[in-house]
Amino acid sequence: MFSSATKVKGQGVGSAYLELIGLLKKYFPQDIKVSINNFGKADISHYHTIDPQFYLSTFFPGRGRKIGYVHFLPETLEGSLKILQPFKWIFYHYVISFYRRMDQLVVVNPSFIEQLAAYGIDKKKVTYIPNFVAKKNFHQIDYFKKNELRKKLGLPVDKFTIIGVGQIQERKGVLDFIKLAQLLPDFYFVWAGGFSFGKITDGYRELKKYVVDPPINLKFPGIVERNALGEFYNAADAFFLPSFNELFPMSILEAASCGLPIIVRNLKLYRSILDSKYLAGETIKDFQQLLVNLANNQQLRDQQRRLSLTIAEEYSEDRLAKKWLEFYRSQSELNNL
Repeated sequence: MFSSATKVKGQGVGSAYLELIGLLKKYFPQDIKVSINNFGKADISHYHTIDPQFYLSTFFPGRGRKIGYVHFLPETLEGSLKILQPFKWIFYHYVISFYRRMDQLVVVNPSFIEQLAAYGIDKKKVTYIPNFVAKKNFHQIDYFKKNELRKKLGLPVDKFTIIGVGQIQERKGVLDFIKLAQLLPDFYFVWAGGFSFGKITDGYRELKKYVVDPPINLKFPGIVERNALGEFYNAADAFFLPSFNELFPMSILEAASCGLPIIVRNLKLYRSILDSKYLAGETIKDFQQLLVNLANNQQLRDQQRRLSLTIAEEYSEDRLAKKWLEFYRSQSELNNL
C-alpha cells in the first residue's frame, strides 16, 4: 500500500484508505500480507494517493501489478482547490499520467469508467469497487442517548439538528448549508470539517468569515477525529450534503450506517449508487422545504432512517470484503503470468 492520505486530516481519501486497511487486517490477516509505503518487492503495489515519489516508484522493478485508486478526476477538483494556470494544467495532466501508469484502476463510482475512457484509458483496465464503512465505528445508538451526546458536544437538546460533514470548500455546497441555517433559525446546523488544504481551498476567504463568525444556530467544530465522528452523526436528526460534485462520499455511508435520513443535491451519480434511498433537491428553496417536511413528519423520518440502513447494509465491510479478496487474487494471478 502506498498512501499519504492520513497526513491531511478531514478528507474522504484518508477515510477510505483507513477503512480498507482495517478490512484487510480483520478479514484476511493470513491471506494478504500488507506493508505500508515500503518500496521493497511486492506482488501488488496499490497506490491510494498520487505523490510524485509514488509515481517515480512505478518505474522501479519489483512493483508487481500496479493498482491505482481513483478518488478524483481533474473535473472533480473544480471548486475544491484554487490552482492558478499554468500550474492547474500541469497538475491535471500529471493526474491522468499517473492513472495511465497503472496496470489496473479501481473506481468508487461506476460513472468514472466512462470518464476515464474519455481520457483514453481502456475500460477493461478499470474495476468498480465501492466505498464502505465499518459498523464498529459508525452505528446507531439508543435514541434516548441522543440528548446525552448533545450535551457532551455542546449542542442544543431541543432543536431539530442537521449535520454536514466534509472539507469546508465551495464544491461541498457549504455556502448553501450556511444559507439554510440563516433561513431556518429554529433548526440547528453543524458542519464537521475544516480547511484541510488551507488557503488554497476554493472559496477560502468568504467561507473563513462564516467559520469565524457563524449564525447563532450554526456550529463549526472543525476537523473531527474519525474515532469521534460517530458521536456527531448520532447527535443529529438528519444528514445534509449539498455538494455540487462528488465521487462516492464516505460521509453519506457514515451517516447511513448511523441511521440518519439523507438529504443531498440531485446529482446523477447518486441515482446509480444509492438507488433513490434519499431525499434530493436542486435549490435553496427545495432544501428548505425538505428539511421542514422531515422535521415535522415523524413517519417520513422513520421511513428515511430505514432506507439509510439498507444503504449501510449494501455498502458494509462484510459485503465488500469478499470483493476485495477476489480482486487482489485476480491481480496477483495476472502478475504471475
